[in-house]
Amino acid sequence: MELFPPIPLAEWRDTKETLHRFAQIVGKVRLAASTRRNHWWNVPFHLTGRGTTTRPMGQVDDNPIFTVDFDFVAHRLVVSTLDGREISLPLIGQSVASFHDAVMGSLAALGIRVQLDVPRPFDLPDSGRPFAEDTEHAIYDPAQANRYWRVLSQVASVLEEFAAGYSGKVSPVHHFWHTFDIAHSRFSGSHVEQPQQIDPVTREAYSREVISFGFWFGDDTFPEPAFYSYTAPEPAHLAEEPLRPAAARWLARGNSHLAVLRYDEVRTEADPRAAVLAFYESAYRAGARRAGWEIERMACPGGVTDPQLRTPGPDTTSG
Repeated sequence: MELFPPIPLAEWRDTKETLHRFAQIVGKVRLAASTRRNHWWNVPFHLTGRGTTTRPMGQVDDNPIFTVDFDFVAHRLVVSTLDGREISLPLIGQSVASFHDAVMGSLAALGIRVQLDVPRPFDLPDSGRPFAEDTEHAIYDPAQANRYWRVLSQVASVLEEFAAGYSGKVSPVHHFWHTFDIAHSRFSGSHVEQPQQIDPVTREAYSREVISFGFWFGDDTFPEPAFYSYTAPEPAHLAEEPLRPAAARWLARGNSHLAVLRYDEVRTEADPRAAVLAFYESAYRAGARRAGWEIERMACPGGVTDPQLRTPGPDTTSG
C-alpha cells in the first residue's frame, strides 16, 4: 500500500466537510460522556484497524460503558455497549441532520443518556446552525473517506515512532475532531501563566510549556495537507532556527510561527517517512533550544530510558 497517497483538498472537500461535522457530533458525545483529563486528552479520537474510536466511556455518569466507532472499511458508525448490545448505521447517504438524529436515537435505544451542551459545529462557517438542521452537507464518498483514514493511520505510525524519542510528559497520538488534525505533544513541565482574558479551552490546552507536532488535511486558510509543529509559548527568535528537510518552512501566523512541511513535498522525497521524522525532530530541537529544555537529559533513543539497555550486551540466545 502506497505510503502517503495523494489527498488534495480540492478533490475531497465535499466529503471532508460532511465527515468533519459527523466527527464533531460523535466528538461532542465523547466530550459529554467521558471523564475530563488534563489538556482535554479525554476528548480526541484514537485510530483503530478499521477507523476511529471514542474509546470506552460512561459508567461514572450512570450510563452503561459504551463506545462509538467510525468504520471506514464498511462505512458505518457502530455504537456498542459493554454487555454486547450494538447498533450500526450507514455513513453513506446521510446528511448531517439525519446522521445527528440517527446517532442520538441509537444512544437512546441503548439506554445511553447524553446531552450535547452545544449541538452545533465548532469553529466552522456554519457554527450558528444546529446539527439537526443541516441538510446542506450530505456528500460522503466512501473511497475518499477510506483514504482519509489510511493517511491518518500512516501519519499516526510516524508520530508514534517520533514519540518514542522523548522520556518526559507526552500526549497520546490522537485525532482532534474539532480541528480535524492528528497530533502529539511534548511538555517541559513548566507552568504557563496566561492572561485572565484567555478562554478556558485554551487555558487548559496550554497550561504547560509545550511543543506540538501534527498533520492536517487543509482548510480555507491553508488549502493543502501539511505536517506542522509549533512551540507554545513561542520563545524569541524561534523562526531563525533551521528546519529539515530543505522544503520545510517557518510560516508566520499573527505574532507566532508554525513550522510547516507540505504533504505533497514529502511525497517527492526518496524516503518520505524519514523526511517527516527529520522535520519533527528539527522543529522539536528548534523550540527546545530556544526555550531552554534539557534536550539530552530527556532523550529516549528507540524508546529506551536506561543507558545500559541502549548498549547491546552479549548474545545469550544461542549456544
